[in-house]
Amino acid sequence: MEILVASAVGLMTAAGIYLVLRLRTFPVIVGMAMLSYAVNLFLFATGRIAIDMPPILSKTAAGYTDPLPQALVLTAIVISFGMTALVVMLSLGAFLETGNDRIDMIDDDETPSPAPASEEAK
Repeated sequence: MEILVASAVGLMTAAGIYLVLRLRTFPVIVGMAMLSYAVNLFLFATGRIAIDMPPILSKTAAGYTDPLPQALVLTAIVISFGMTALVVMLSLGAFLETGNDRIDMIDDDETPSPAPASEEAK
């Protein structure tokens, strides 16, 4: 079971990083969501993968599941939802302003020339 969860975290992280490096805003947003899902699954898995165990320590149960990672994951889900909503609104505003969703990057051919020296420096 642990190898399956570890593989899922690795695949989601790889897919998220690949999508974040794209030159369009929509794949970047999906990549950030994938990365947040991978982190949430990793945090959830740190509380030991225990099936049919209570999240509290009791005298009748032989074991328990750590409730702290579950609380951290719930908090991270809310934060990532807010972050995704903000980034979607920013990219929608940029799309409406420019008419496309490309991320502008300076090419090597278009590097800005150095500023001329001022009169005071002479």
